[in-house]
Amino acid sequence: MSTNELQIRLAQDPRDLAAVFVIRGAVFVAEQEVPIEEEWDDRDPAADQFVALLDGVPVGTVRLVEQAPADGTGQASGLLGRLAVLPKGRGSGTGAALVRAVEERARERGFSSVELHAQTHALGFYERLGYTAHGEEFLDAGIPHLHMVRRLG
Repeated sequence: MSTNELQIRLAQDPRDLAAVFVIRGAVFVAEQEVPIEEEWDDRDPAADQFVALLDGVPVGTVRLVEQAPADGTGQASGLLGRLAVLPKGRGSGTGAALVRAVEERARERGFSSVELHAQTHALGFYERLGYTAHGEEFLDAGIPHLHMVRRLG
């Protein structure tokens, strides 16, 4: 019987990193049909990669990438990306917990805000977590997105 114990952690070893890429492959490449060459990029090696485990089984991932200061504060910001949760982890709070883990890490790193490029169908999810959309809709891998940001305090 499942206890639904959720653990979020920075990817710690090659096994965790393999889980990150398997989850992203399953969600983005297989489920959403994002071309594999667009899914993995040169930001991955320097990113903070997170893995979510539900009852010890990897079910979700997200990454945090540092961005140069752009808002006049002189402080870098974080770019949350590649948030993916397998079907068996959806509805368990995994996605929200991954976002909060990124925000905590961004604070630790002294970032002024967390930005993201949300698929438009997920806007409500991010708005409930305190993110605000701005700018024009754009396509990424053929999927409509909007820029969103949350200031950290």
